[in-house]
Amino acid sequence: MTGLAPAPAAAPPRRSRRVLGWASFVVALVLFALVGASLLPEEWSARQPLDPESAGTDGTRALVQVLRGQGVEVTIARSRDEAQAALAGGDATLVMPAASMLSLDAIDGLAESARDVVLIEPRSRLLDALVAGSSLGGVTDGEAVAPSCDLPVARAAGPAGTGELLLPGDGVRACYPQADGFGLLVAEKDDGRTVAAVDGLATMTNDRLAADGNAALAIGLLGRNTEVVWYVPALTDTDATGEPPTLGDLTPPWVTPAIVLLIMATAAAAVWRGRRFGPLVKERLPVMVRAGETTEGRARLYAASGDAAHALAELRRAARARLARSLGLAASAPPERVVDAVAERLGADRAVVRGILLDTQPRNDRELVHASDRLRDLEASVHAALRTERNAR
Repeated sequence: MTGLAPAPAAAPPRRSRRVLGWASFVVALVLFALVGASLLPEEWSARQPLDPESAGTDGTRALVQVLRGQGVEVTIARSRDEAQAALAGGDATLVMPAASMLSLDAIDGLAESARDVVLIEPRSRLLDALVAGSSLGGVTDGEAVAPSCDLPVARAAGPAGTGELLLPGDGVRACYPQADGFGLLVAEKDDGRTVAAVDGLATMTNDRLAADGNAALAIGLLGRNTEVVWYVPALTDTDATGEPPTLGDLTPPWVTPAIVLLIMATAAAAVWRGRRFGPLVKERLPVMVRAGETTEGRARLYAASGDAAHALAELRRAARARLARSLGLAASAPPERVVDAVAERLGADRAVVRGILLDTQPRNDRELVHASDRLRDLEASVHAALRTERNAR
């Protein structure tokens, strides 16, 4: 007795195999990217301008290496807590960037923990709070200028580059004058501490450090003490309390109702003016329709809408196409060429033929009917002339 053969196992659906293949490809790509990122050299990683570990043109790693070569201990703090801990001794120079995420209280706390402060990205609120009410005063092209002051560090450095200009407050010493501002400000506190402000992008970056007296100025400002704490702010350093304001909190009360009303009006207009809902599809016609019937149908629609000129233009376009075929002209023949051929074949006045085929414009339905009759008569005359010529042959 012969047993029944087992049914073959069903093959996995093609779609499942395709999905599995794409999933495997994506996983492999992600793993390759992670491995590649882990193997990248540290200096290739993207860093912000003036970063003390960046070897790019706008980084400051060259200055850090020069300071360490001069015996200055440089500590790079990438958070506010690290900077505060490194400044605990109170004898270090704090290098401070813009730090826009910190409040003025937090900035004052860091500055009071340092022996000296150097602002390398001067901003209005930092200048006002730490440099005795100083402010920004414009931007130059980085041209080197003489110090023109008696500040020892500037006189020793000589001409140096200037970028962002600064306006000194009361009692602030200013060097490197250009236009209406200065390239360097130094405020001396009562307890002997100093706060300096200079555009680091113009003097301290890797591509600008060797130019003119930039290196001497940077070393003189940052090397006053044996320790430097270079603070690199992190987004998590913010000391703001409470929830951030929403868009509704920042806009006037009438904005939200106006936006809602505008959306409702737009939706109402779309429903009112919309022709139909659903996607537009191309439908196959069940029967063939002659081109002349469709042309006449469009002309009737234009006439029904009160647009007599548009309706006559549609009739004329179709009539010129038929006349061109009858007279052996190309389908792309210009209207004037059709007018000339009809006038020549009938021996009629060209101006009259042009008026029928091109120029005359109807002002009402009666004139539209009259113009369409003249078109039909003109076509009939051309066809009669052509039949006469064929019979004569």
